[in-house]
Amino acid sequence: MNRINLITLGVRDISVSLTFYRDGLGFQTSITEESPGIVFFNNAGSKLSLYPLEELSKDIKEKEMPSKQGFSGITLAYNAKSAEEVDEIMGKAEKAGGTIVKAPQKVFWGGYSGYFSDPDGYYWEVAYSEDWTFDQNDMLVIE
Repeated sequence: MNRINLITLGVRDISVSLTFYRDGLGFQTSITEESPGIVFFNNAGSKLSLYPLEELSKDIKEKEMPSKQGFSGITLAYNAKSAEEVDEIMGKAEKAGGTIVKAPQKVFWGGYSGYFSDPDGYYWEVAYSEDWTFDQNDMLVIE
């Protein structure tokens, strides 16, 4: 089991999250309705989906929905191809309604990185390193 096919974010308002990811950040989907039951984004590599948090909790058979109080210990990441792209993506996220948690800056590991959170509080790192290379699918190559 050495791959991740799908990452599903449980969201409180699927319309708000769809607008944030599709219209604000440019994630590609065939969904045209504004309040679908589920959304799949057509990313290179792993897929990202949005699903109502209450329904996801029921599917897992959890009796309580998760509390969205602070950092959950999980981040998502977008690896950029330049420092300018980091700034651009962070600007798009903020304009779309995201919250800048850590402004882009040079970081201890030698790259340039910042964090934003989406409307449901999921944290995204947007980072660049001049040492990174990407494959034909724009996926980060780590050796």
